[in-house]
Amino acid sequence: MHLKIIQTEDGSTSLYNENLKESYHSRFGAINESMHVFIEAGLNTIKGKDSINILEVGLGTGLNTLLTCLQSEKERLTINYFAIEPYPIDEEIFNQMNFEECLKTENSKFYFNKIHKDPWDQTMTIHSRFILTKLKNKLELYKPPINFFNLIYFDAFSPDIQPELWSLPNFDKIFESLRLNGVLVTYCAKGQVRRDLEAAGFKTERIPGPKGKREMLRAIKL
Repeated sequence: MHLKIIQTEDGSTSLYNENLKESYHSRFGAINESMHVFIEAGLNTIKGKDSINILEVGLGTGLNTLLTCLQSEKERLTINYFAIEPYPIDEEIFNQMNFEECLKTENSKFYFNKIHKDPWDQTMTIHSRFILTKLKNKLELYKPPINFFNLIYFDAFSPDIQPELWSLPNFDKIFESLRLNGVLVTYCAKGQVRRDLEAAGFKTERIPGPKGKREMLRAIKL
């Protein structure tokens, strides 16, 4: 991968894939986008549980994982977190990310390094309430457990870049992997994505997107 470190508007770093001509986060702010889409519109909507299971499609820089890890500690919520990523970034790259400097949160650097350095395809404890399993795999090949996840972060590259990930068969599979009232959130609000989510069985809603983006999608298994 030809990856270039870029700085986004909120001061946090991201990556730009020069082959795909696509950035990993919004240039209006990597942390701002992840907090808005995945934490506020996703994790914070799951109420009344002591323990939840999350699937992230696209570990990428590890930012969503780090923010969720920190939130689980803050809220005293036990999270079993599964992240799919076929092309992990290497240490030279993730060492240049500045998330812990921007977040100014105790243990964020330690957690971030553990997230990236812990072995793949094994279940590891990042802290007592955050258990991580990184899966070096493609979504198309992944066979998720049925009726298992409470929340899915769908954070793949855009449908224009990776249309195979935003396919109805993948959404069918994901729908089956969610528990009743399970939630999927994504930054994408394209009409075809919404229609395919609904064809898979989801009830979808367009909600306000992060800075620089008018809308995003949240989908619920009812």
